[in-house]
Amino acid sequence: MGDEVRTLAYGSWPSPIDAALAAAHDGHPEYVGFVGDEPWWTEPRPTEGGRRTLVRRGADGTEESVLPAPWNVRSRVIEYGGQPWAGAVVDGEPLVVFVHFADQRLYRYRPGGVPRPLTPVSPVGGGLRWADPQVLVDRGEVWCVLEEFTGDGPVDVRRVLAAVPLDGSAAQDRDGVRELTDERHRFLTGPRISPDGRRAAWLAWDHPRMPWDGSELVLAGIGGDGTFHGARTVAGGPEESIAQVEWSTDGRLLYTADRSGWWNLYAEDRVPNEVDGLPSAERGVPLCPREEEFGGPLWKLGHRWFAPLECGLIAVVHGRGATTLGILDPETGEVVDAAGPWTEFAPTLAVHGDRVVAVGASPRSAYEVVELDARTGRARVIGAAHDDVVDPAYYPEPQIRTFTGPAGRDIHAHIYPPHNPGCAAPGGELPPYVVWAHGGPTGRAPLVLDLGIAYFTSRGIGVAEVNYGGSTGYGREYRGRLREQWGVVDVEDCAAVAVALADEGTADRDRLAVRGGSAGGWTAAASLAGTDVYACGTIIYPILDLAGWATGETHDFESQYLESLVGPYAEVPARYAERSPTEHADRVTVPFLLLQGLDDVICPPAQCERFLARMEGRRVPHAYLAFEGEGHGFRRAETMIRALESELSLYAQVFGLNPPGIPTLELAK
Repeated sequence: MGDEVRTLAYGSWPSPIDAALAAAHDGHPEYVGFVGDEPWWTEPRPTEGGRRTLVRRGADGTEESVLPAPWNVRSRVIEYGGQPWAGAVVDGEPLVVFVHFADQRLYRYRPGGVPRPLTPVSPVGGGLRWADPQVLVDRGEVWCVLEEFTGDGPVDVRRVLAAVPLDGSAAQDRDGVRELTDERHRFLTGPRISPDGRRAAWLAWDHPRMPWDGSELVLAGIGGDGTFHGARTVAGGPEESIAQVEWSTDGRLLYTADRSGWWNLYAEDRVPNEVDGLPSAERGVPLCPREEEFGGPLWKLGHRWFAPLECGLIAVVHGRGATTLGILDPETGEVVDAAGPWTEFAPTLAVHGDRVVAVGASPRSAYEVVELDARTGRARVIGAAHDDVVDPAYYPEPQIRTFTGPAGRDIHAHIYPPHNPGCAAPGGELPPYVVWAHGGPTGRAPLVLDLGIAYFTSRGIGVAEVNYGGSTGYGREYRGRLREQWGVVDVEDCAAVAVALADEGTADRDRLAVRGGSAGGWTAAASLAGTDVYACGTIIYPILDLAGWATGETHDFESQYLESLVGPYAEVPARYAERSPTEHADRVTVPFLLLQGLDDVICPPAQCERFLARMEGRRVPHAYLAFEGEGHGFRRAETMIRALESELSLYAQVFGLNPPGIPTLELAK
């Protein structure tokens, strides 16, 4: 390409970032771990049916996909899953256990062999599921979370810690699985075992709380026969969230709690061998008290924001509104951050000796596997290395902004202006903008390279990612803004950012759209029903009917989430109706695109179908695309291609754009 810049209307710029390219690079490495001295992790394969494979990095630096298709390393515990694998070295060779998505059984695998099941299949409801495993070679067992369905309903389920024999003797025998805990708590994480093998610690919580509202740190003794005794809560509670627990190599209990208003690291200064002699939770010593997060929302079992090193230092993923990788000295409270281009790290860490393995990204690079030498401070990419598949000149150039919302409150956002090195818009034309509402809603939008965003910005359409009130990364108070205010604060904050962009001359006031998936789909739909800010919207696997979702239409983990987000259903049922787009379909007057996976058990298709029935005869242009074989979060390349191209076509038709080479989405009335 020469230096000539063409003058073309926004939204019609030719771009090398097509939907197939964006789809092929969707998803990122997760769940890093060491098997001996080899780093292993999971990686997505969008073009292989959306499966996740296990990857190992050999001593010579080569990366190898350990399991061929159709093996899919992914747990369905609490539907969002969690750590799906663990490994050890036995007789000089790797031994790995993993969960296979299709049947949710736990398998044992040795490279060169064939995976062998360790757990049985149950015909009841959602069956038997496993997550957050620990391989205990000396005991010949895998200790993990067991989720067992007791009936056909989504909340007919129990969860305990369990020990699965490594020899395969329980592969056809449910009675061969040894339960380690009772059902005292509805939800729990996998056990963390003390260095002397005499104690186990884990996290637990109960309805109606979510783990980021309030959770407990439970400690138990381990008998010589491998049974637990004396289990009791030693930290946390209804108003304190503990995000992670680990043991230091010298036997101190380390955990991340938000008792100060921020998830910070604490250590029990003295944990005696006998559980009953444990000091009270109030004696936890803060290791690095700061107004930033050293933890986050526990959407998946096994998320790790810190990992103790053998030398006594602690690897940490921490930050405020973004995360970095650092090494904390618990004696001084000092943190030395890794040097490098990465501005965001995912909640996954593994350590071996002085080596720390993490997953980092930046606005110029997608997530890649990073190794940090804790002695030298040197960090380097060791796996899933970012590859510039197009000229980086086409990548967006984001701005970190803080806007002022209703009542003067701060709203954090990332603004991605249209950007294409070969094109400029005619003078005086303002660009269209799409406001992206993230899912969760207890989550946030990280500032990283996303080719899905670049797909739009490189064509001349701006994107505004809004970390509305309720988002994580900014402390418990900011997170608490959404309490009983879902459908109000999120909608107001997104609208405030959109209008501010128009008022300052950044965006075209008449060409604003809103889009989001899951909880973001709710915010998008509620925005179309409750404001006049947007000319159209894209609603992806959404919640649309609060009452239906609160009374049996979703999975157990989130079945009482709305008690805090909206209010107790028994006390404020009118609020559930008042905020639901389904109840106010008559207020939706602008075109919209609805995208849904037919296998979604978190936000089921019934929500979309009920909404569309209410739209019947209203002559509002819209399209509904439902995808077979897709659940909550699209994983197949062909689905993502169709979804992106359809979304762009919607904006083209509503905003009067002319993007080259995009199939026209047929809008029904």
